[in-house]
Amino acid sequence: MFTGIITDVGRVLSVSTAGDTRFVIATRYDTPAIALGASIACSGACLTVVDRGRDGAGDLACWFAVEASAETLACTTLGGWRPGTPVNLERALAMGDELGGHLVAGHVDGVAELLSAEPDGDSRRLTVAVPPDLAAYIAAKGSVTLDGVSLTVNRVGDGRFTVNIIPHTQSQTTLGRLRPGDRLNLEVDLLARYVARLLVTAGHKAPAS
Repeated sequence: MFTGIITDVGRVLSVSTAGDTRFVIATRYDTPAIALGASIACSGACLTVVDRGRDGAGDLACWFAVEASAETLACTTLGGWRPGTPVNLERALAMGDELGGHLVAGHVDGVAELLSAEPDGDSRRLTVAVPPDLAAYIAAKGSVTLDGVSLTVNRVGDGRFTVNIIPHTQSQTTLGRLRPGDRLNLEVDLLARYVARLLVTAGHKAPAS
């Protein structure tokens, strides 16, 4: 589990497509201290560390490797990653950690598209198109995760929603670099997902999209 609070922005070093796609990501994390098999949320997708190491000194001197299946590539933006792509990173929660955002599983529900990014005071207001089958799970003042970042929804309507990105989030994540047309990994709130599932199993219709 994660909280949607980004603790580093890494960079893709290499992509290998022999078998499952393998990504090597540079990071400021002390990766030699990270256990093989540990989970790291990479722009919202929970991935397993299969190798790690350190090359030299300085920022982004450490690296870790993860692998993504064809299913993961089909359901996320990871298929578009190339060397140099910035990646929002968050390590998995440990018992007793502060829950600063909201509970995030790292299971991407779909890919959203940025429609516009407008200044709103010192913040940046993002308008995001949501996939039709996920629209019912987005609620005003509820939580949503975009590229691994926990955000509060401002408004919802017409297959889209808006969020505000404060200056800190702009500078400490990839969201400050977004441009209209960019695609984003979207995870809906866990509570919304399970409430909808309970309603369906109780005989109610699935939420209208």
